[in-house]
Amino acid sequence: MTIWVNEQIDPSGMIYACIACCNESQAKDCHESFQKNLTETQKAAGWVAQLRTVDSWDEVPVNALKLD
Repeated sequence: MTIWVNEQIDPSGMIYACIACCNESQAKDCHESFQKNLTETQKAAGWVAQLRTVDSWDEVPVNALKLD
């Protein structure tokens, strides 16, 4: 099973927002939204939107919104 993990990460490396799901197209839409929601000021300061995959729900950050 592939789980898609979307994260918005602040300049210090802390996860600000995280959504995980098993649907690739939903994950890509979410990632696009995360990127669009970052302001130019946030981007300049080092904020990033990251999309990655994991193989187990155990690898998803605890604070994530988990969509099945």
